[in-house]
Amino acid sequence: METIRNYLENMFAGLPDTPEVRKAKDELGQMMEDKYTELIAEGKVENEAVGIVISEFGNLDELAETLGLTHVMGEEREETGRNITREDVQEYLKCCAESGFLTGLGVFLCITCAVGCMLASVSPFPGIGENAAMAIGVTMLFVFLAVAVGLFIFSSVKMNEWSFLKEERCSIDYATSEYVRNEQNNFRTGSALMMTIGVILIIISVVPVSVLGIMAVDDEGFVMIAAAALMLIFIGIGVMLIIIASTKSESYKRLMGLNRQGTVAGSRDHSRIHYESKAVETIMEVYQPTVTCLYLIWSFITFDWYITWIIFPVAAIVRKVIEVNFGKENRG
Repeated sequence: METIRNYLENMFAGLPDTPEVRKAKDELGQMMEDKYTELIAEGKVENEAVGIVISEFGNLDELAETLGLTHVMGEEREETGRNITREDVQEYLKCCAESGFLTGLGVFLCITCAVGCMLASVSPFPGIGENAAMAIGVTMLFVFLAVAVGLFIFSSVKMNEWSFLKEERCSIDYATSEYVRNEQNNFRTGSALMMTIGVILIIISVVPVSVLGIMAVDDEGFVMIAAAALMLIFIGIGVMLIIIASTKSESYKRLMGLNRQGTVAGSRDHSRIHYESKAVETIMEVYQPTVTCLYLIWSFITFDWYITWIIFPVAAIVRKVIEVNFGKENRG
């Protein structure tokens, strides 16, 4: 019976999501279910019964008059475009998870790249001269940045193979959309936990500096620098967790938003943000990479690595404000 339900959903996927169409869909579904039950009662095996039902009720054009959809079928149907299979979806979700981790790790390295220079500036290690320590610190800075840029590029290349999801009209069938929805629901708790831990780490990152700032300690210079370095590490881990969670969550939203609005298939997308302004939509597509670039530019110009991280939580707030004021969420 599940096969019949999926077939029914796919039959109506491209039709307008109107009360009339939904009523016709329910009527046809009941007719198919009654026929299936009748065939099973006659001793037909499940596969045979499904085949007979689909062959008898599977042509919507022939049933249009009976269902009162003649004028709807006479209009041009909404094209569903390229169909994304369940295997494609699984591969895409895996790729997004890997991309989120790589991007998050890259941002972590960008935030913490100055830790070596900070520690080297007080040269606390015996046997290492000030110049040697600074050389090590500068080397760490450029190595961290080089690896981070490499991670960003590699992540971008991996995701390029899925660029057709933005450039082409695509759709997923009912069974696949239910799979995505279940995966999304299963990840909801994990996402909330990662976001919560990330925010907590960012908030408490200032504790070491604040506490040590009001305490009298020996070798205060090194201790304060070490506390500031620890703050950057906490912030880096927190931001990385937030990026990993948000990237994976966005992958589910994109898949659920593939089916066109205003169609029966599109009515299953309840979470994707759509922007009425094309300009705003274009800006939001490059929003996160732009924020990262601004962070790097600001940091390299000022070398105020201990404060430039603030651009990421501020950017998250700005994104939410834009979504609230310029975006519209599907409600089915």
